[in-house]
Amino acid sequence: MGLSGSWQFWALLSAGFAALTAIFAKVGIEGIDSDYATFIRTLVIIGMISLFLSVTGKWQSPAGLPARAWLFLVLSGIATGLSWLAYFRALQLGEAARVAPIDKLSIVLVAVFGAVFLQEKLTGINWLGVAMIAGGAILLSFRV
Repeated sequence: MGLSGSWQFWALLSAGFAALTAIFAKVGIEGIDSDYATFIRTLVIIGMISLFLSVTGKWQSPAGLPARAWLFLVLSGIATGLSWLAYFRALQLGEAARVAPIDKLSIVLVAVFGAVFLQEKLTGINWLGVAMIAGGAILLSFRV
């Protein structure tokens, strides 16, 4: 399967790009409205993904998607948009090194939501890791 076929590879790549997102956004929003900055970012993402779908030939007919997929993808899109608006506002008001860890409390929430709503099973050691992430995020947010 190789490295690029593993979820770990893609998750680490995502983390790296997410880190760059925070740094680039913090510099990019200086002197402009954070909501407008989110709009510009979204246009870039739409263009980039459209190009990717075109190059890879992965375009599909939207009519062929099941209603359940539409519902949850729309809900995910709304949640993403609200998350980005809140994240950019937080970056505009705070330091990237303090905002990003609090944003990453989403890891803790995903674990809880996954267990509650998706019946995903985490072991005791997994929950210890979740607690450590929560504690670390909170500690990183303090200025001493």
